[in-house]
Amino acid sequence: MAEDFFRVGAIANTHGVRGEVKVFPTTDDPKRFDFLKQVFLDTGREKTELEVEKVRYFKNLVIVKFKGIDNINDIEKYKGCDLYVTRENAVPLEEGEYYLADIMDAEIFTEDGEKFGVLKDVLETGANLVYVVEHEGEEVLLPVIPQCVKSVDVEEKKIVVHILPGLLEEEP
Repeated sequence: MAEDFFRVGAIANTHGVRGEVKVFPTTDDPKRFDFLKQVFLDTGREKTELEVEKVRYFKNLVIVKFKGIDNINDIEKYKGCDLYVTRENAVPLEEGEYYLADIMDAEIFTEDGEKFGVLKDVLETGANLVYVVEHEGEEVLLPVIPQCVKSVDVEEKKIVVHILPGLLEEEP
């Protein structure tokens, strides 16, 4: 079952005394906050729906003001909490795109049909995404580039990869 919530950011700190927060965006496009009407705050115990009142940008952070939270004391306790949107409010997908949450735990196969491992995580680097694959009890990092990732079947949770030379060799 695919996840119904997608993380878009984490509250890094408060901003001023009027209830605004600095959010570290975890989305491909931080400007998407311009179009968010509500988010869900994950307190660890529950997800609380908050209405977005105002958004502005400062350096690599998004300054967010939530409706009804007008005091630093009302928001301070949520520092470090993640913000989520529902699947319906997630950025629409283009053809051939998929949500990373939908391929977690996908089985990884080589081009010749051998089971290689299981997708455990996805890292975002400056250049490209990197799949973290559990292979024979070890973590193997596979760059998400056309030369390496040949196909992704979201429905079947199956990814076919070409193992590039050097990816599996032991360090001397």
